Amino acid sequence: MKIAIANDVALIAEALRRAVVKSQEHQVIWVARTGEQAVKFCAENRPDLILMDLKMPDMNGIEATRRIMQESPCAILVVTASPEVDTNLVFRALGAGALDVTATPVMSGDFASDAALLAKIKTIGKLIIADHAGNGQAAPAAATMPPARAKVATLVAIGASTGGPLALAKILSGWTLADDCTLVIVQHIDYDFTDSLAKWLSDQVNFPVEVIEEGSALTPGKIFIAKTNDHVVLDKNGRLGYSTAPLDYPYRPSIDVFFHCIAKHWRGKAIGVLLTGMGRDGARGLLAMREAGKLTITQDRSSSAVFGMPRAAAELGAAELVLPLDNIGAILKARAGKKTGS
Repeated sequence: MKIAIANDVALIAEALRRAVVKSQEHQVIWVARTGEQAVKFCAENRPDLILMDLKMPDMNGIEATRRIMQESPCAILVVTASPEVDTNLVFRALGAGALDVTATPVMSGDFASDAALLAKIKTIGKLIIADHAGNGQAAPAAATMPPARAKVATLVAIGASTGGPLALAKILSGWTLADDCTLVIVQHIDYDFTDSLAKWLSDQVNFPVEVIEEGSALTPGKIFIAKTNDHVVLDKNGRLGYSTAPLDYPYRPSIDVFFHCIAKHWRGKAIGVLLTGMGRDGARGLLAMREAGKLTITQDRSSSAVFGMPRAAAELGAAELVLPLDNIGAILKARAGKKTGS
């Protein structure tokens, strides 16, 4: 892949460059020292992937990411020294269109941090290939299971990827989940940051967001979010869990797998929502939900940080409604929100 680096610290930029070129699979085509330079260089020579720092002079990595995704969109990986400390900045960058986040490698002899960076780059490369190829293969659904028996009137399932954290925060801040509804979120994000994402979302919307543990009950009045890189599934007793299959599916956790589970096994009311994201994950699962008689919604182009997943769903006719983000929140409030005075 053609890779670019945006980092104002020369030592770190060099560590990134060395980590990339030593793999002999990628080339570094430019290095920007400021956010402004990154936007300019990207317009002149667009890479496949940018390794983006968060804190830079003139324009920070969040604003640079937003500008690049508007003007010269490409894949962006946030590389920061303290991702576990800068969680608010990290999720703002992910909301602006960055795909993922990783820690800055250090110039040391063990190369462990280099390996972590290269693993992230390899995963993003698979996503780029799948996105360009159209990835017509649907993710296999989990094994057939009997109908769930949870005391839930409506199950709301939201899938999101690139740009998802801010979109989720905006949707969730606009309504309060009804006592007889459950919301499950599948967001593409590395498992190292799912606990932080759950806390960050909870802080944004003033409502607890719980990570899904193996065997979590599908409990009314709760919001759950996928915790691992394995795929979320639903068992015969209405409990949430994880499946490693399909192993070779590039999107992890897969939105398709969970949407397919709902279409096959959930007998009550359900709403499937597919938000902004790169690639095609969720499109076929959303179509399965629509064919099963569930309400299906996708985010529209104008309000999406990246229109890849919603576009794929629209091409399949998977969405009953294609709406701006604000309108999605209004629909969920009407269908699954607490009524005034309740």
